[in-house]
Amino acid sequence: MIITYGILYLSGAYLLGAIPSAYILTKKTTGKNLLLEGSGNIGSTNARRVAGKRVAILTQLFDMLKGFLPIAALLTWDSLLAAVSFTPYFIYCVALASIAGHDFSVFLRFKGGKGVNTTLGASILISPIPVLLSVAVYFIVKRLSRTVSLGSLALSITLPLASWFVKGITADLYYFTICSILIIVLHSKNIRRLLN
Repeated sequence: MIITYGILYLSGAYLLGAIPSAYILTKKTTGKNLLLEGSGNIGSTNARRVAGKRVAILTQLFDMLKGFLPIAALLTWDSLLAAVSFTPYFIYCVALASIAGHDFSVFLRFKGGKGVNTTLGASILISPIPVLLSVAVYFIVKRLSRTVSLGSLALSITLPLASWFVKGITADLYYFTICSILIIVLHSKNIRRLLN
């Protein structure tokens, strides 16, 4: 029974993560299909490019909440955690489910964003110091390079490095390594452009 509830909770986290915030907000405010505009990505950067700063900020907020809410619910209600957690690593599975939902949304035929904001939202309660350090690195690199994608890549690399520096080799490190790989892979086109 616990495994069944756990699978249902993971499915819920995935479906919440899969809600395409930028796509919905851009469509509602401009009538444009974000998949066919700009870079075709459904993240806040492309939303800003197509629909403006206000939509981009709202997108960032909603994308972070998609990762934050399932983790916050688990940590807030002990009875919920007891009911659905069938492994000590369940919380990482929930975080990754919400991130996967954003990255590969079932509502957009498994297209999605690059997962930076959802990763931050899902991770801030799990391990706040690496998240805050990585956000600081993001803003520094973005300011120096004036390139959002370079800042995001720096953030992704900082997450596991900061986790290792703060806590050593723990489950957090493996979790952040998976998050980092996902962000880097989904930025492959940006990496090619930067190299060129």
